[in-house]
Amino acid sequence: MTNPTSTTASPNSRAGRREWTALAVLMLPLLLVSMDVSVLYFAIPSISADLAPTAIQQLWIFDIYGFVLAGLLMTMGSLGDRIGRRRLLLTGAVAFGAASLVAAYANSAETLIAARAVLGIAGATLMPSTMALVRTMFTDPGQRAKAIGVWSGVMTGGIALGSVMSGLLVEYFWWGSVFLVNLPAMALLLVLGPMLLPESRDPSPGRFDWLSVPLSMAALLPVIYGLKLFAGLGWNTRSVVCVTAGLLFAALFVQRQRTAASPMIDPALLRGRGFTPAVVLNLIAALAIMGSAYFTTQYLQSVLGKSALEAALWGLLPSVPIGAAAPIAALLVQKGVNRAYVVGSGFAVTGCGFGLLTLAGTDSLALLLTACAVLAAGCVVVMSLITDLALGAAPVEKAGSASSLLETGAEFGGALGMAVLGSIGAAVYRHEIPASAPETARETLGGALTVADDFPGLATAAREAFTSGMNAAAVGGAVLVAGAAVLATVTLRRVTVREAPAEEREPAAV
Repeated sequence: MTNPTSTTASPNSRAGRREWTALAVLMLPLLLVSMDVSVLYFAIPSISADLAPTAIQQLWIFDIYGFVLAGLLMTMGSLGDRIGRRRLLLTGAVAFGAASLVAAYANSAETLIAARAVLGIAGATLMPSTMALVRTMFTDPGQRAKAIGVWSGVMTGGIALGSVMSGLLVEYFWWGSVFLVNLPAMALLLVLGPMLLPESRDPSPGRFDWLSVPLSMAALLPVIYGLKLFAGLGWNTRSVVCVTAGLLFAALFVQRQRTAASPMIDPALLRGRGFTPAVVLNLIAALAIMGSAYFTTQYLQSVLGKSALEAALWGLLPSVPIGAAAPIAALLVQKGVNRAYVVGSGFAVTGCGFGLLTLAGTDSLALLLTACAVLAAGCVVVMSLITDLALGAAPVEKAGSASSLLETGAEFGGALGMAVLGSIGAAVYRHEIPASAPETARETLGGALTVADDFPGLATAAREAFTSGMNAAAVGGAVLVAGAAVLATVTLRRVTVREAPAEEREPAAV
């Protein structure tokens, strides 16, 4: 008799070649989902020339993927626990491949938006499934930490790689090629996945709570959209209304989880030792890395004057130390260093990265890249160890729900980072820009550069004002992660990652 919640490991054994090969297969969908966040960075001009979308359509072509993905993560994590994570992963791979094909050959803006929305739905099935399967395949805490370190590195690196691949493909092919690159990887997953990946699910999940689906989306999407508006426009009525509406629906969602007979997210999951602190700390790490990227990408292009492709290629350099950060952190924990101190040190390293950003001037390429590398390495240390802690704290039958909560928190943290740090930078920018500058120039650096030819000295003043804003935002980021370092040390000091019980290590149902 087989156990639907089990892994491929035999009793009391460590993962072998089969599990590590399966991990490599799992990295294919993860890499593509993370790349699709940024893969349109350089394709948008070609798409605009070919499909002639309106300004609103162009915005939705870019944003619909992330919105749908964020809104459905919790739904898909819970669904995977019920129907099987491998089944959901392979179903999502089929949908992702089909939507990529439609997007590549879209002949209208409406078709491309619809295809991007389906890509978001499929992406929401892939992300929690990959993490949950890592949880079920690697029952040994040390091996699981290494596997999650790989997961975190691929996830972070994929976002940077997506923009570069977009630039290279559009340079030599047509814009649809940025979607066709998904097809070989998804085909390989569909061939190898059934052979290498175990099936796992909750043996007694209860009925699926359909009412929680619209409630979760109504809670998340308005808040994320409102925060994006706040980051771009500053304080405005629409962003306040969106965030307020989202928070009201969030309260209804929480109440539903407390009272439903079979909730989408079991409240007991949040009461697991170390789980809630892990979600909060992961959110702060996402806030730090996305909030800093909001400035550094603009700095490379608008302050240093790099082309979009040049900026993306330079942006790959800080990704190099990321590959070593998570394994080193996992090794320290395995050697007996308290996880709380390693996570706290990761936040401290992130703070050092922010500290370097406070020193940047208007011609500080090397300093900026160093700051980004230090900051990203610190965040990956935090995210990898926190993810391992959260998945270890969650029962294996709830691995999908646990994964989705972590990833939803990261999406929310990214939007919050752009809003909070972006608003600090924008306030300083408006204070520093000359009062005689036109209104367009006083809003954003991009606006200033568009009219700079008519106003001598404006471009220099705007670049200096933007850099001052980035410096100030970096101070805010440093203070935030310093507080997170203290929080991690206090809340995680007595939390340990549990060994998987014997029933989780029986042969898998395949």
